[in-house]
Amino acid sequence: MEGVVVPIDIGFWKGRSVFITGHTGFKGGWLSLWLVSLGARVTGYSLAPPTTPSLFEVAGIAEDLHSGIGDIRDQQQLHAAIAQARAEIVIHLAAQPLVRESYVQPVLTYATNVMGTVNVLEAVRATPSVRSVLVITSDKCYANRPTDGGYAESDPMGGDDPYSSSKGCAELVAAAYRESYFSAAGVGLATARAGNVIGGGDWARDRIVPDAIAAFVRGESLEIRYPGATRPWQHVLDPVAGYLMLCERLMSAANVYSSGWNFGPDLADAQSVAAFASRIAEHWGDGAQWHPVPGEHPKETQHLQLNCDKAKAQLGWQPTWLLERGLEETVRWYRAWSDKADMRLFTREQIQCYQQEHLR
Repeated sequence: MEGVVVPIDIGFWKGRSVFITGHTGFKGGWLSLWLVSLGARVTGYSLAPPTTPSLFEVAGIAEDLHSGIGDIRDQQQLHAAIAQARAEIVIHLAAQPLVRESYVQPVLTYATNVMGTVNVLEAVRATPSVRSVLVITSDKCYANRPTDGGYAESDPMGGDDPYSSSKGCAELVAAAYRESYFSAAGVGLATARAGNVIGGGDWARDRIVPDAIAAFVRGESLEIRYPGATRPWQHVLDPVAGYLMLCERLMSAANVYSSGWNFGPDLADAQSVAAFASRIAEHWGDGAQWHPVPGEHPKETQHLQLNCDKAKAQLGWQPTWLLERGLEETVRWYRAWSDKADMRLFTREQIQCYQQEHLR
């Protein structure tokens, strides 16, 4: 089921005060750059960039926004930052984002992903200027059950590992705050669940694209833990476009759009890790290849697909860069970086190119 494709309302964002947690991260960096290009007044609040190098530093993201370094576990500091920004829209991305890391640091994972979300919503509740909130969780928030058409928003929350479980908990926290506080106050509160995002500027550990680029640059074969696992691969700008569209709707009709939303790729782009690794290697060239790593590895969900009929029908959202195009643009970004290009300019140009195609 698909509705009429509706583009982002560029004029909506000009001069709009937006507060982003996690702006120094991969997805938060792309979102921040896009919002700045739309004329929004962006305030970021996050820990220091999680990797070196990082998209935040390479693309010069701090140059066009107010960047604050802080921890979402510090409720007092977080509340002060949101109040000082006089934010109208809060987009919460800050998280411990890695499954394998959650096995090593479960307490940190729950403290950040669950209580951090509580702290954000408490700060919003105490800040009258905020009219809408978007909490970004994960496709892994769903209970791990077999499904033919992908997980839909009505499926139960769950998660068998600390990371996935913490994201399911964050969804439940958001739903409780929506019903207990925000609905009556007229404040929009939605959650968004995206697939496995790819794109330039990701250097996180234990993610297939950063691991592949690092291996290929060294002339080595990429190691794959679960070649048979299926993931909903998508370029980062596709879900980010969905976040922008959803925030626009929350501001105009909070009671209609305050719920959970999936932003995933077309089902054909949900491919096995083996197939995806092969496509990365082909796009990179230079004899790049991968191999499976035998032995025991921390348990991960084996099959993930998202049903995005709701976003397509009710928001008019559609994936714009399908898998092959997303891979092409991702490899182009890393090639440009490795060739010492101006990555601030290059990243902005990719956003502009995507936006022009999205508006068609």
